[in-house]
Amino acid sequence: MAGRRVVAFPSSAELGPALALLVTSRAEKAISSRGRFTLGLSGGSLVSMLSKELLGLPQVDCSKWLFAFCDERLVPFDDSESTYGLYKNQLFSKVNIPDSGVLAIDPSLPVGECAEDYCNKLKNAFPGEPFPVFDLLLLGMGPDGHTCSLFPDHPLLEETEKTVAPISDSPKPPPQRVTMTFPTVNAARCVAFVSTGGSKAPILKEVLEGRDGPALPAARVVPRNGELFWLVDDPAAASLTIPVERPGSGAKL
Repeated sequence: MAGRRVVAFPSSAELGPALALLVTSRAEKAISSRGRFTLGLSGGSLVSMLSKELLGLPQVDCSKWLFAFCDERLVPFDDSESTYGLYKNQLFSKVNIPDSGVLAIDPSLPVGECAEDYCNKLKNAFPGEPFPVFDLLLLGMGPDGHTCSLFPDHPLLEETEKTVAPISDSPKPPPQRVTMTFPTVNAARCVAFVSTGGSKAPILKEVLEGRDGPALPAARVVPRNGELFWLVDDPAAASLTIPVERPGSGAKL
């Protein structure tokens, strides 16, 4: 692993452009090396931030990008809870990406079959790899320290064989979801968390600086051979005592 980098920005408004630069720089590197860029998306505030920043760049070419989802809720695509639906409206419909460039769940299937179907889509997209190796995964963190749909004290935290797994008892509604597992997340070449707002300060401190008891799910994201970024704003970083990078001091993502 290349080491964890915690990079703080005065506000989310200043974090956004840095996120877009990270995405586009990793895309350029991946396409140059392997002919495509594979990006795993998460929902929440990331949807609007990423969409706004990418669409604000001149001539973003997504024709060689492959989008997938780190987790997804088992709801119809036109439901306001659908992460795919949000990205389709805010990003996919506005960039040059073919239908084959987006891997999504089939929400018409029962949750177990849905996870299996999504797993097969990933296997076809990443042939010959025991776990898909994404160029970049973008993750968020909940106020309980969960990431993807991997929640504290849930049995899925110990999953070691499945690429993606179904969950029917999510403590955060809706209860039925499909999520990447830790082996898949930690196989990525680069993982970037985005965490903003003062409400995240206490849990961010526990994740980055440790706590009594089991490590929170977000703290268990440690890419085996990849980079790990935490992109945070000053309100979220307010309780941290560890050193953080600041772009003004020459930090390069």
